[in-house]
Amino acid sequence: MNNLQVIERNNERVLTTQQLADVYETDARNISNNFNNNKDRFIEGKHYFLLQGDDLKNFKGIHTEYENLKFTSKMYLWTERGANRHCKILDTDKAWEQFDNLEETYFKVKQHKPTCIEDVLIESLKEMKDLRLQVNQANSIALEAKTEVETIKDVVSLDSNSWRTNTHQLIARIAKKQGGFEHINMLRTESYELLNKRFGVDLHRRLINKRRKMAEEGVSESKREKVNNLDVIQDDKKLIEGYVAIVKDMALKYGISSDLSKN
Repeated sequence: MNNLQVIERNNERVLTTQQLADVYETDARNISNNFNNNKDRFIEGKHYFLLQGDDLKNFKGIHTEYENLKFTSKMYLWTERGANRHCKILDTDKAWEQFDNLEETYFKVKQHKPTCIEDVLIESLKEMKDLRLQVNQANSIALEAKTEVETIKDVVSLDSNSWRTNTHQLIARIAKKQGGFEHINMLRTESYELLNKRFGVDLHRRLINKRRKMAEEGVSESKREKVNNLDVIQDDKKLIEGYVAIVKDMALKYGISSDLSKN
């Protein structure tokens, strides 16, 4: 145990799959199989780090003692929590015994205490920097949350009484954000497909039937051709409410405010 080659990643000690297998007195293939069979129980950055590409290349350059890594395309490094998770999966007396040893002799590192004023100042500055970073991150998260709440509030206020105008303007805003008004037709198609799927209807079939009925009533062909899916939706109150709800969902999806007083 004391002969373990120390490996660090993101300022914490980690173990290779082979090291973990040696400590738990099993083989690396067993460790890998247990991971593959229980991937949903592991979180990258918490239980393990995955090295690929340049990260793996740099690791190989530093740790030349691992000759078996020469042709490896990816590599897992296990944190203390990852080692603990593997211990629970193996669930052998030896694994539990060795994990206790890992905690005491490998993962638990005595931290260097600053002994001079320069070191104290350096540590203080580092703590201040970390604190400022945490505050900035918290402020950023709070701002994002506030923006999301405002967006939801605006979307919910979409007026179903003037639904045709409001949904048209909202889809135009989404199109603009997506790159230009040429996206309007694509977005309208998306909204109609969602309505068909959600309500089990066929707008195209209803449109054909509506035009046929208009023809039977003697409506001119030019007027019949102007009738569209929105006119079909207009005939059914449930479809109006459903279409408004779908456009609201699309606004949230694309991060658009439906407050029509805003430009």
